[in-house]
Amino acid sequence: METRHVLDAGTPNLFGKYKLGRLIGQGSFAKVYYAKSVVDGTAFAVKVIDKKKLDETTMVPRVVREVSVMHRTNHPNIIRLHELMASKTKIYLVMEFASGGELFKLCRRGPMKESAARRYFHQLLSALHFCHSNGIAHRDLKTHNLLLDRDGTLKVSDFGLSALPEQLKDGLLQTACGTPGYTAPEVVSGRGYDGAKADAWSCGAILFELLAGYVPFNDTNLLVMFSKIRKRQYEFPSWFSPPARRVISRLLDPNPATRMTIEEVMRLQWFRKSYRPTNHNMSYDCPADQFGAQNPFPEDGKSVDLTAMNAFDIISLSSGFDLSGIFEAWKKTKKRFTTVAPPERISEQVVKIGTELGYRVEKRKGGLVRLATTTLVVLVEIQEVVPSLYLVEVKPAGGAAPEFNEIYWQDIKEGLEELVVAWQNDGI
Repeated sequence: METRHVLDAGTPNLFGKYKLGRLIGQGSFAKVYYAKSVVDGTAFAVKVIDKKKLDETTMVPRVVREVSVMHRTNHPNIIRLHELMASKTKIYLVMEFASGGELFKLCRRGPMKESAARRYFHQLLSALHFCHSNGIAHRDLKTHNLLLDRDGTLKVSDFGLSALPEQLKDGLLQTACGTPGYTAPEVVSGRGYDGAKADAWSCGAILFELLAGYVPFNDTNLLVMFSKIRKRQYEFPSWFSPPARRVISRLLDPNPATRMTIEEVMRLQWFRKSYRPTNHNMSYDCPADQFGAQNPFPEDGKSVDLTAMNAFDIISLSSGFDLSGIFEAWKKTKKRFTTVAPPERISEQVVKIGTELGYRVEKRKGGLVRLATTTLVVLVEIQEVVPSLYLVEVKPAGGAAPEFNEIYWQDIKEGLEELVVAWQNDGI
């Protein structure tokens, strides 16, 4: 059911063009608000990005490249960016509003009928086939990033982790990213991978979820879950039809060389049942220097009319390899990050940091390093997630959490930054 959004006379006004309503989403450096056009009342979602927080991350070059160079598209199953505006401190992305919310919430109500699941799957693969045909991999496909409009049409969103052709190295991608329950095993292997084939794996997990009401791989222990993924350990519910089982089995193939591609799925008789191909347009009239090399975003309320720009240009709220759902039970005083550095290198860096900061340093068995002062003990533990990918946990022992957060953590964090692929905590 579509949510009603009521805007009163006191609602904030954005540059005299949009009335901002309630908060509908939030990330580490951005918030998303419901909004309406002052001119005709059209509903939009406005993503408000804090420039200062953005500058403190490595996002700026990627954002400039995406906004300046990316092909502008018009596909019915991809969220579109209507307008880009900015002030001295904020960037505003005015986007298509998907009033139906996340497909994830629909999945949590229980299994779908196969005909309904296939209809959503049609739209998902149509959007991805278009992306892949233009050299773009999404890399963070999950039902949370699949939205529904008021008519129930699927819209792919959150392209912040998407990969462009220029990111390829010897024809392959290198960066580990995504959400564990939907991420192909080769993505976190530390080796190169094909982005389109990684997306195909995620589609297999999504189709399973649509039909079952839950994901095929799920475990509170991340190491156990990745072991299940590599060994293809999951069970089909009894109501899955044989054709649906075959499609999912061939998509959830741990070997990308033999995994079914999205194009191959679209040729199957099972997929083509009731399938109606979508039409879309594409233009290439976005000059690379549209925003200028030194000032990539307009300022002081200026705007750029980008009515044909699509979700590839939307700055994602994602902060990398999102493990938050797996570690919700962990105390927030624990600081965690993923790294591809070998354990010896990690330990050497921790010992170096501890020594320079005046800690007593002790290396212990099992990838554990102990840093101690007269008032504080900090434990650094290294765990292998999959081959060549490690999770590092930094935590204070005993009841020293407040002092650790307020006084000691920042110096330790600065010394670790060169090892980090992605932090796994909000607000660190």
